[in-house]
Amino acid sequence: MSILPKNEPHKPAGTPRNFFIWGQTMSGKSYLAEHFPNVLVLNTDGNSAMGTRPSIQLRNVRNPDGSLKSSVIDQLQEVILELETTQNTYETVTLDVIDDVCQLIEQAICLKAGVESLADMGYGRGYALFNTVLQSLVMDLKALPINVVYISRENDFTDDDGNTKTVPSLKTKYYNVVNGNCDLVIHTQHVGKNYLRNVTEIRRRYKASEINDSKILSILKAIPNALAPEVQTTKVGK
Repeated sequence: MSILPKNEPHKPAGTPRNFFIWGQTMSGKSYLAEHFPNVLVLNTDGNSAMGTRPSIQLRNVRNPDGSLKSSVIDQLQEVILELETTQNTYETVTLDVIDDVCQLIEQAICLKAGVESLADMGYGRGYALFNTVLQSLVMDLKALPINVVYISRENDFTDDDGNTKTVPSLKTKYYNVVNGNCDLVIHTQHVGKNYLRNVTEIRRRYKASEINDSKILSILKAIPNALAPEVQTTKVGK
């Protein structure tokens, strides 16, 4: 039997599954993420008790002498493997926040190598190893048959001309890896008494009629510009 697909056009998937949510502290990032269906939160900032969804605290565990006992890299691999291979009711996994996950991965690599920074490993080996771990994490999460939500803080960036704009606080080179595998990027803001959301990047124009997950559709309907208007066809009379 041939492993090649049939040579014919096919309809692209109409439901986004991978999301990047970023914004200032207390702007509603985690609140929005909790509205995704059946969420498992992989938490880094120690406030898991404040949320309403089941969570796992990500961390590197050290021995009494300071050496690495168990790493966040192994912890993430175990979680992904269980989500992939066991019967469970989770439909969404959220990394809150991805900025800290990257720092924990870097810390794990340094502790294991007995160095203070990735640069101390020499010849770019530390950075190469980090990139491999991060890319594998993102690809493994994307391969899961569930929604993936990355949460990031925000930062101000000033260019050479003195122009300042608000951007995700995740380092650009890391953001490119994560965002390259996301369908929608959503910015949250807290202005006065209002909590605002808007789409800053989108993979394709999603239409309500094409989305087959009612829970995802409900979330997108509450975010301006997340959905493209439906094309109205006019029948011409005979």
